Parts: sequence; C-alpha cells; structure tokens
Amino acid sequence: MWHADPNIWGSFAPNLFPIIGGLKDGTYRYEGQTYSLPKHGFVRHNTDLKLISHTATVLAFSLTPNARLLEQYPFLFTFEIHFTLLKNTIKVSHYIKNTDTKPLYFSLGGHPAFKCPVFEGERYEDYSLVFETKERAVTHLLNPKTGLVSAQTKTVFEDTDTLALRHDLFDADALIFKALNSKTVTLKSKTKGPILALHYKDFNYLGIWAKPNGDFVCIEPWLGIADAEDTNQILEEKEAIIPLEPQDHFTASYTIEIHDRHL
Repeated sequence: MWHADPNIWGSFAPNLFPIIGGLKDGTYRYEGQTYSLPKHGFVRHNTDLKLISHTATVLAFSLTPNARLLEQYPFLFTFEIHFTLLKNTIKVSHYIKNTDTKPLYFSLGGHPAFKCPVFEGERYEDYSLVFETKERAVTHLLNPKTGLVSAQTKTVFEDTDTLALRHDLFDADALIFKALNSKTVTLKSKTKGPILALHYKDFNYLGIWAKPNGDFVCIEPWLGIADAEDTNQILEEKEAIIPLEPQDHFTASYTIEIHDRHL
C-alpha cells in the first residue's frame, strides 16, 4: 500500500460512504431541506468507528449515526466494514442496514492506493494496469474548478486491455469509467510481472487516480459517482444512488490479491 506521505497525499485507503466524490456546492436536498456532506462522505475521517471484531485474520468496524451525523445525513443506519485476510488476499466487505422507517439513499466505494513503483530501480512508467478483457471506453471528465462530472468525455481504451501508467495521466484528475466489462484489474511491472489484482464484481463504476507527482495508483471500485454539473441536487435522483428499504440489508465487497511470488 501507499505510505500516505502527507506532502503528496496523506491517505492510503479511504472508505467512501454515503457519497462518492463531491456534491455540487457541497450540498444535497432531501425532503425540502438542504444538507452538507464532505467529499467522499463521512466514514473516511470518522473517529467514531467502533472495533467490533479483532482476530488473527479479521478486523471489523461499525458506525451508527450520532446527532452530529444526523445533521449531515438524516437517516438511521448501521455501517460495517470487515477486512478478512486469507492466504494472499484481503477481502474488504461492506454491510449496510437501514434501521430507519424510510428508505435510505447512499453510494459506496473503496479508494485503495498502491505503491508504484514497488521495487528499487524501477520507474512509474514501468507499470501498467491490465484489465481482464479488452475494452472500448471513455473517461468522464471532471470540471477542474468544481470537481463535478462534466458532459465531456475522452477516449481511453480502443480495443485494448492495458493502461500504461504515466504521471501526466492524472493531470485532469481521475479517470472515471461507467461501463467497463472487466471486473478485475492487475497492477503489472515490466520487470517483475503481475504485482497484485483487484477484483470488484459487486461494483459497476471504476475510478483510477493518483496525484500527478505521487508514486502510487488508486484503483477505486464504486457504487455511485460524483455529482454531475447539471444535477438538481435532489438525493433520491442522484446518479447511481442506491435506495434501501427500511430494515433491509445491503452487502458489497472487493478483494485485493497479492501475486504469490511477492509474498
């Protein structure tokens, strides 16, 4: 994992809930009221997460809303995230329960950052991301001033399964894919071969991001996306928002698999 250098980017694997990316003006509307949420939601920096399981192979945390969170997000819920180690894999599992009497609206995602290059003597340009199938896909461009998804796109894949990494690839922020066929991405070194793979079958959006001067790459499985520039800011109508009925449960997980030769 990336070592979270605060001079470049001081995070290494944020958990994204109940939104992905940013909101227009940092706000959304629900039942006639306006609420504010920070970029990527409130789990990533939340010190109220409680450790609920700690074994040799499992760490699990839980969050339920307090008065402060209810001012930002007027829903009752239980959010759990479990990290399970099994041989050469780490499974990151999300469990959400709607404990309210009304539908719960949310997005969910991961933001793991992987060190790149990994080995001494390598360059960032020695690495690539290899997808499980050849793709024809565009990235949905972000407005550089607002961070919102614009109507503009740019072709990234033209019948290929490989994305060569370069620092300038992220000059315009993240690459955002809405309709890839692949559900596995492998980080590969020219000299050392496959390093790790991220499997994300439960997620239908994917972000690829790094700071332009950062020696890392984030492979981000998402169920949701940042606000579009033309959003009406109504939560129930937000693109890809997930509705969850009272007392229902929702689960989604992704897996990071380290290549055997690097253990």
